[in-house]
Amino acid sequence: MVQVPPPVRASTPIPCSEGARAWISRDASPLQGAAAGPLAGLRFAAKDNIDAAGLRTTAACEAFAYRPAAHATVVRKLLDAGASLAGKTNLDQFACGLNGTRSPWGAVPNAFDPAYVSGGSSSGSAYVVATGQVDFALGTDTAGSGRVPAGLNNIVGLKPSKGLISARGVVPAAQSVDCVSIFARSVGLAAQVLEAARGYDAEDPYSRQLTLADRPFPKTFRFGVPDVLEFFGDKLAEAEFDRARARLRELGGVEVRFRYQPFAEAAALLYESALVAERYAAVRDFFDVHEDQVMEPVRGIIAQGRAYDAADLCIAQTRLRAFGQQAAAQWQEAGGQGMDLICVPTAPTHYTIAQMQADPVVLNRNLGAYTNFVNLLDYAALSVPSSIRSDGLPFGITLIGQCGSDWQLAELGQRYHHATGLMQGATGEPLPVPAPIPGIRSSASASATVRVAVVGAHLSGMPLNPQLAERGARLLTQTTTAPHYRLYALPGTVPPKPGLQRVADGQGARIVVEVWEMPIEHYGSFVALVPAPLSIGTLALDDGSSVQGFLCEALALDGALDITAHGGWRAYLAAQAAPTAPRDTRA
Repeated sequence: MVQVPPPVRASTPIPCSEGARAWISRDASPLQGAAAGPLAGLRFAAKDNIDAAGLRTTAACEAFAYRPAAHATVVRKLLDAGASLAGKTNLDQFACGLNGTRSPWGAVPNAFDPAYVSGGSSSGSAYVVATGQVDFALGTDTAGSGRVPAGLNNIVGLKPSKGLISARGVVPAAQSVDCVSIFARSVGLAAQVLEAARGYDAEDPYSRQLTLADRPFPKTFRFGVPDVLEFFGDKLAEAEFDRARARLRELGGVEVRFRYQPFAEAAALLYESALVAERYAAVRDFFDVHEDQVMEPVRGIIAQGRAYDAADLCIAQTRLRAFGQQAAAQWQEAGGQGMDLICVPTAPTHYTIAQMQADPVVLNRNLGAYTNFVNLLDYAALSVPSSIRSDGLPFGITLIGQCGSDWQLAELGQRYHHATGLMQGATGEPLPVPAPIPGIRSSASASATVRVAVVGAHLSGMPLNPQLAERGARLLTQTTTAPHYRLYALPGTVPPKPGLQRVADGQGARIVVEVWEMPIEHYGSFVALVPAPLSIGTLALDDGSSVQGFLCEALALDGALDITAHGGWRAYLAAQAAPTAPRDTRA
């Protein structure tokens, strides 16, 4: 039985002078949305690194400020959907921070206790939602800025799959991993806003055409928890995460542990490698002339990017790909049967503003212990309120899924949020009735599916895997074929691909494959992408069942390297990448 706590309100009223720091500009006559539309009558705020025509964009730096002539794509779409823009909100300067204290207009307070940080960089957006001043708000998320403020203010932070919402008209922080995020007091509203805001934008170089999974996670879902958890001495946060895991189990979850090291290693690259050069590249023209106008520690972080050259960046990107491969393996291997999603604390602890200002770099890094890797590894995420700690501060969890799992995370997140019995933000108002998640089909209308076995470049983490994610496919299991197949490395294929051939009984071996489940309406477009000499046929699995899967024409295997002994494509690539002992050249 889920234990429902008593209703809670903000523990400390926030003085008007404190809350005013959340706004950079607001108008009694907001930018009006269309008269009709799915968001008609709702008011929203935009983080002040997102353009709204006629309102200054400052990125919390006065010397950088400009007045755009056009709306950012996401603002235009929301206005067209009927919502009205109330104004622009404060942020950590140039969206560089997770704590909300790095603004020349002052630190944004926490909605429950003004002595504590609000979380950043989307600090103002989270605050005005938590306190009920707007219905929802836009933030941005590069390393957790759309999630940490949500977790620390008892609201929902929806961090979509990269490229799902256009970032055109957004001041970049690290453009290849930036996402526009959504804050709301309920998951249902956040999902409704996502439905209105998403869409491909040919003028955004990182926009993507994504097909989102349209069915919930399985009734009995497997959620991964890091094998090593760090709360930086915060026993209250640790206890609340234990309660959160128990609640997920009550909702049908099976907890499995996964190796967190490759995720943590990937996260570290964001600021501790040449990847930080993208922060500098984002504002280089301004920064090189006005560096003295940028506040510390933002100035020092951006300036780091100058120290790296192109070769350093190539090395860092390759290391990220390697950690991504290792992380992808954990999705299949955790607990022996893999995992459907990951659950982590949104923030492992909570600091006062004074503490943060005394040690701004280390404590900021601590807040991002479970956020930095998400965009780097191309995942979707949803921060959901979980509880109010005994000291009156909010605690939230983040549900993380594969790219394209946005609706699935929202469906589970809404069930979880309503099971907590929490109020909406700091308003003291009960949660609304659960709303239908726009992209989730009811069980009556759920589409038929087809199981597809992949053996090479479509495996998790491999170059062609996005073709599955874009079609709403879901990984079911990693298994092996029946012992009737041989595997070959096909020469001259880009990206490198293997060829699988059925052979006579006794002449083959078991080959590792992944079995994915794909909505049948997308299956035809997937098959159309398969190039000769590959084809889709029927594969026999080791358990006696059959699935659709990749096969190769026999003629193409003449002269191809037989790699059957490796047992699978991933193992073959690992052997190729392994260092070899130096040859002894002595006479």
